[in-house]
Amino acid sequence: MRRRKNRSEEDSSEIDLTPMLDVVFIMLIFFIVTASFVKESTIDINMPEKNDNPPPPNEDNTAILVSVRANNEIWMEDRRVDVRAVRANIERLHAEKPKAPVVIKADPNSSAKMFVAIADAAREANVYNVSLVPPEEK
Repeated sequence: MRRRKNRSEEDSSEIDLTPMLDVVFIMLIFFIVTASFVKESTIDINMPEKNDNPPPPNEDNTAILVSVRANNEIWMEDRRVDVRAVRANIERLHAEKPKAPVVIKADPNSSAKMFVAIADAAREANVYNVSLVPPEEK
């Protein structure tokens, strides 16, 4: 009789892993489903192809040039401009040249935050033709 009692104790001491595996699989499915709904917010930028022959300058249609340096400094008309003054400068230049687009020359090491701030300022100044161009190669 003792042998039977020992065997039944051994059988009852086993751990049933089925509930734990069920919980793990449910958590795995939950994380896979929730991860598929996460969307990264990005800005699509179409860079123009390099053109060695620029269009001839037109006095009425010269671009409003805004340069962004690597240290995120904004330059317009050979002077440094604060980000808060970009809108006023674009409005003034747009009043002088109503058909002129805004061209942003951004250094590759500058932050995208500056480009977005300048593009927003241009839109607030009612200029919707905003382009991003790479700086000239040295």
